[in-house]
Order: sequence, then structure tokens, then C-alpha cells
Amino acid sequence: MTNVRHYVYMLQCSDGTFYVGYSTEIARRVREHNELPKGAKYTRGRRPVALVYYVACETRSEALKYEYVLRRKSRIEKEKLVKEFEGNLDF
Repeated sequence: MTNVRHYVYMLQCSDGTFYVGYSTEIARRVREHNELPKGAKYTRGRRPVALVYYVACETRSEALKYEYVLRRKSRIEKEKLVKEFEGNLDF
């Protein structure tokens, strides 16, 4: 059994839009979105991005399922999650 954590995260881009993704290392992934060509195509033109929400999941499968659900939430639902999550960005 491995101790790898699986995260679903949400970034807020400089234009105010949200980006949802999956990673096992959030800090590295946010850095990639902001600094490297490895960032998602969507975020490359919307830098800087800021981490505004994340959830740790037990398995990769669980994380990818939640990522799917989160991507389909409305902007209002995403804003509500971000507001409830404010101040809890420890990882």
C-alpha cells in the first residue's frame, strides 16, 4: 500500500475563471501552471493562477470521479465552495 495522496484542485485564473484539475502534488502542479510550459493550455494564457480549493481523496479513481463532478458544477456552485474553503489551504 502506498502513501500517495490524490488531490482534486481548483485554480482561479487572472481573468476570474476557474480551472479544475487532478494531481498528486498540488504545490508542484500550481507552480507548473504559473511558470512552466507544462501548465494546462487553458491556464497558460490566464496567468497568474491561484489555488482556491482542493480535496484529498483516498484513491486515484475517487479523485478522477470527483474531478468530473466538480468540472460540471456551475460557476455559482464553484464560488460557494471557494467561499466555504477560504483559509483552509494547508497542504
